[in-house]
Amino acid sequence: MGAEPVRVYVGLGANLGEREVALRKALAALGQCPGTRVLRVSPLYGSAPVDAGGPDYLNAVAEVATALTPEALLQALQAIEQSAGRERPYRNAPRTLDLDILWFGDQVIDTPALTVPHPRMAERAFVLRPLADLVHERVAAAALQAVAAQSIYLLADAGWAEGGVAGECS
Repeated sequence: MGAEPVRVYVGLGANLGEREVALRKALAALGQCPGTRVLRVSPLYGSAPVDAGGPDYLNAVAEVATALTPEALLQALQAIEQSAGRERPYRNAPRTLDLDILWFGDQVIDTPALTVPHPRMAERAFVLRPLADLVHERVAAAALQAVAAQSIYLLADAGWAEGGVAGECS
């Protein structure tokens, strides 16, 4: 773990099962990771799948402070996904839980396991809208305009995540 916590933005999504419960449990588990705190959570959105089938997704973005390395955080997120029953039968398959590192401080990371900033976030309203709710100054109006035709709708304000179920970082 690093000495100083880094501000990280994590995208959350689910379109199978008890979607909102899965997102709340994921937030609780994330907050239990060593040296990690969930600082804020965006409002909750619904969105049609992009480049995929299945039911609509629930999406949000969490602002996190963590002392974990990017690789350790990625491993923790993947373990949380697995504990929620995440399977990866094919690219863009419907999922019980999807957790993506969008930004890790100001770092640019390009490894076989992790690319940050997230390589497709600028193409996805379900990422940009909740991200803009948290850090409007970091999301360009032109980027939001570019995804304006994508189906996304507000479901609940930022209070939706309060009182989440306690969880462990796997």
